[in-house]
This record gives sequence, structure tokens and C-alpha cells, in this order.
Amino acid sequence: MDRMNRIAIIGSTGSGKSTLARELSARLSLPHTELDDLHWLPGWTERERIDFRRCVNEATTPARWVIDGGYSEVSDLVWGRADAIIWLNYSFPRTAWRLLRRTYRRNALREACCNGNYESWRLSLSKDSILVWLLKSYWRNRRTFPAALQNYGSGKTVHVFRSPMETDAWLHGLE
Repeated sequence: MDRMNRIAIIGSTGSGKSTLARELSARLSLPHTELDDLHWLPGWTERERIDFRRCVNEATTPARWVIDGGYSEVSDLVWGRADAIIWLNYSFPRTAWRLLRRTYRRNALREACCNGNYESWRLSLSKDSILVWLLKSYWRNRRTFPAALQNYGSGKTVHVFRSPMETDAWLHGLE
């Protein structure tokens, strides 16, 4: 297997990108960055685009990293610099179920996320909910990611996993 030094993990919200990134970070001793941590400021304020790109540029300059997230405005930096791209292309029901469980857990346990922010029941049930975002973005990602992978994937290791079982089998093969 090719050595993976710069890994981009993409997929819809709730697919397990950060979980996989943490696992790869531990197994391969790679620094891990969540794009959500760079994109969001405290109070769920979005970082200015130019500052976001600067932060991502800094995170993708080193020779080794794993980054999770699918922000199109920085795909040139993340996907363009990656030597491996992993797409968690799970079914909508599976992704929605995982997101519902994560949202419930974060609300019930008051887990911090996205640079120290907290989800709330109110936010989870609003028009700005991460659940609504999944409905808006899931099918768009299924349409746009294949073209983006063709654009950025040439000469790179590309893995498209359609189920957590596929992902787990691949992970076990890394040992």
C-alpha cells in the first residue's frame, strides 16, 4: 500500500469523517485537523472566507496531515495537496441515522464541537439545524463529489467507501 502522508476525508455531515480521521491520525501518527474547527468561531460565527483559507493553507502546508471536511471553498488547498482522498459515500438512511445519534449525544451530554461551540435542542430543531443541512447537502454531494474527484484525484490514492463495513475492512488492512 502506498504511504499516505496527506489524507483528505470527505463525505456528508454525519457520515463519520472526523471519527475516521481521528482513527487514521492515531494509527499513522498524523496531525489531525477538522475543517469545522477552522470554519467556525465561538458563538457559531462563520470565519471570514479569506481567514478560513489562510487557516486551511497553514494546516495543509506541512508534509503530513489528515483533514476532514468538505468545504468547497478550500478544496483546492485540501484536495489539491492531499496524496490520498477518502470519500465516505454511505447511504442516506445510514448517514441520517448516524447524524441523529450524534446530534442527540451532543445535546444530551453537552459535548463541545466545531471550535468550542455547542449544539442545542433549539438549534437542532430550527431551519439552521445540522439535520436540515444534511437534507440540503447530501444529494448535492453525491452529484458533485465524483466530478471533483476526477479533477483532484489524478495521481492520488482515492478510496470510496459505501458502508462502514468497507471502511473497517480497509482500516484493518492498514495493520
